Amino acid sequence: MSPQPLLNPPENCWRIERADEFALLIDADCYFAAARAAMKAAKRSIFLVGWDFDARVTLGHPDVSDEGPRAVGDFLLWLARRNSDLEIRLLLWNPAFLANWAKFSNVPYLLRWKLHPRITVRLDGNHPVGSSHHQKILVVDDSLAFCGGIDVTSDRWDTREHLDNDPRRKRPNGALYGPWHDASSYCIGPAARALGDLCRERWKLAGGEELEPAEWHQAFPRVDGAIAFGAVDLAISRTSPEYDGRQRVTEVERLYVDMIMSARAVIYAESQYFASRIVAQAMARRLAEPDGPEIVLINPVEADNWLGSLAMDTARARLRESMRRHDARNRFRIYHPVTAQGAPVYVHSKLMIVDDRAMRVGSSNFNNRSMRFDNECDVAFEASGSDALAQRLLDLRNDMLAEHLGMGVEEFSAIVERSGSLIGAIEEVRTRPRSGAQPASRTLIPYVTPEISDLAEWLADNEILDPEGPDAVFEPIEKRGLFRGKLRVPSRSRG
Repeated sequence: MSPQPLLNPPENCWRIERADEFALLIDADCYFAAARAAMKAAKRSIFLVGWDFDARVTLGHPDVSDEGPRAVGDFLLWLARRNSDLEIRLLLWNPAFLANWAKFSNVPYLLRWKLHPRITVRLDGNHPVGSSHHQKILVVDDSLAFCGGIDVTSDRWDTREHLDNDPRRKRPNGALYGPWHDASSYCIGPAARALGDLCRERWKLAGGEELEPAEWHQAFPRVDGAIAFGAVDLAISRTSPEYDGRQRVTEVERLYVDMIMSARAVIYAESQYFASRIVAQAMARRLAEPDGPEIVLINPVEADNWLGSLAMDTARARLRESMRRHDARNRFRIYHPVTAQGAPVYVHSKLMIVDDRAMRVGSSNFNNRSMRFDNECDVAFEASGSDALAQRLLDLRNDMLAEHLGMGVEEFSAIVERSGSLIGAIEEVRTRPRSGAQPASRTLIPYVTPEISDLAEWLADNEILDPEGPDAVFEPIEKRGLFRGKLRVPSRSRG
């Protein structure tokens, strides 16, 4: 008996549309190159929606050499000048007093775009106080769309090798930054048109005009380095807080819970944070089952800013320790990727693969904000009985872990098959003794719960910096809590 369909609009997704082609793009080296090529092929419309943007960033490989300018700000002007039919729209988060988009380096570009009749920038502040516009979407001619976790900004570009001290990994001012792991995706066909509809809806809510869809075409170059899945039925899931008469949308949260509850053997996830009470409770319920799945979570060692460290890292420590009592069979692991020299690789990707059944990628993290407070967008698909798609999902999971462990995917896949346990395979590889002749390689290190201060513990337990929604921001402290309540989840079907 086949399992019940996982993707179910309007409960855990907004729409399901056919993607004539779907592929995953690992790390910004691949994404930036693909985005550049797609924009160059644009005929009528480019829609870039993001949380952050830096006009000085090179769009493509740092050494890209074609007829267009390297810096994305100049590149957009060049595109508009060479194609008089092209309209370019940028919708970026307006964080008000936290403004980082209005950095001085962006101002000259903003003024030049403002003088151009076919380049329009809107700063989206149409959200509750403290919320953010976190979606990362690029739609070209309603024909090809990218959706994932990568913004066109600094500190994002890296390759899958995550080399130590890579001189190409530098900010526009020349300063070097550390290794960065990320993920996005692209789709072609009706699913791209649907993401275009979402962009047009967001544009109008931000004060823009009502826009018509663009004419569909297929004149796009091949995307090198993409992990292709072929044609799939692609679901689009959103988070949107209740605001200005609009109802709250929690499709992202619902899909996370449904995916966790549907797992048979393995849940593999990459996320910038592990701070969501809802996600942790769903995982804890599965870990308490005698035959529940293994859960492998890839996180950065620590958040990349002091606020995230204070709120998210502390919540992770508290949740991890609270889950131990549910994990009697030792089936839950948090790992951090590190370089060959032991430097932490920052994990910014938002990706989940459940068994050989389903995957999702997008902008949402495992934190409360992504579930109910910020604007988010993820895409997902099911194998739906296709043996070929099911195998590709397993291959993808093993490919991601092989990247983190610094080894070939075929070798790691063989170890997984022999071990019969994903955690067992990871532990076997990362604890292997090395001879002096063997060069060091990337690997995964296990999470170790740090000591936390009383203040940090209080902030995390009361979700002061990671509220579940607009109402929670002003909710009395006595009604808050990282561990309050119980998660109501549907019974899972073993099928």
